[in-house]
Amino acid sequence: MGRGPSIEARKNASDAKRGKVFTKLIREIGVAARGGGGDPANNPRLRAAMDKALASNMSKDVIERAIKKATGELEGVEYEEVRYEGYAPGGVAVIVDCLTDNRVRTVADVRHAFSKCGGNMGTEGSVAFMFKRLGVLSYEGGADEERITEAAIEGGADDVVVYSEDGAIDVVTAPESFEAVKQAMEAAGLAPGYAEVTFRADNDIAVSGETAQQVRKLLGMLEDLDDVQNVYSNAEPGGED
Repeated sequence: MGRGPSIEARKNASDAKRGKVFTKLIREIGVAARGGGGDPANNPRLRAAMDKALASNMSKDVIERAIKKATGELEGVEYEEVRYEGYAPGGVAVIVDCLTDNRVRTVADVRHAFSKCGGNMGTEGSVAFMFKRLGVLSYEGGADEERITEAAIEGGADDVVVYSEDGAIDVVTAPESFEAVKQAMEAAGLAPGYAEVTFRADNDIAVSGETAQQVRKLLGMLEDLDDVQNVYSNAEPGGED
C-alpha cells in the first residue's frame, strides 16, 4: 500500500500555494495604488485589494510595503494589466486577466496553457461580450435571507439571488455601487463571507466527461501562472464532473 505525501511535503505545497496567492495580491495592490494613489479612503480598487489581502492573513507591513513601492517611496517593479481571451474545449469561453512586467513571457505562457489543453486563444473582444462585470457579495446557506434582502435593497443593490441547492445568497451590484453596498451591508451587521467585483457569463455551458476534465485542467493551469490574476469562464458551475 503506497504512502501519501509526508507532512513536510504537504506543508511545502501549502506554503507554495499561499506564496502564489500573496504574489497575486501584492501585484493587485501595487497596480491599484499606482493608478489611484496610496490612500484607500480615496481609492476603491486599492481598498478592495487590501481587504482581500487582509482576509488572506497578509500582514499590514507587507501591504504597506507594496503601496510604498507602487507610489515611488520604495524601489519596485512596475506591472501592467493585460487581458487575454479564448476558448476551452467544448466551446467554453475564457477570460484571463494578468498583471505582468513582461508581456512576451506572459502571452507565451497563456498560449501554451490553451494549446496544451485543447483550447485556443482568440482576439481581443472575441469572448468578453458574453460576460458582464458586476459586484458580488456572497453569504453561506443559513444566512438571514429577509435581513439580507432588505439591507441590500436599501443599500442600492441591483439583485439578490438565493440558490435553492444550498440556500447560499448572492447580493449583486453594479461595479460602481459595489463599495457603497458593501459598506451598507457591513453597517447592518451583515458582512459577506466573500465580496469582489468580478465577471459573470450571461449564459453558462454545461460540459462533462473528458471535455470537463480538459476544461478543469486548462483553468487550473491558467490560475497557476504567476502573471495571471483572475480567470473567468462560462463553464456551468458543478457541471464539470
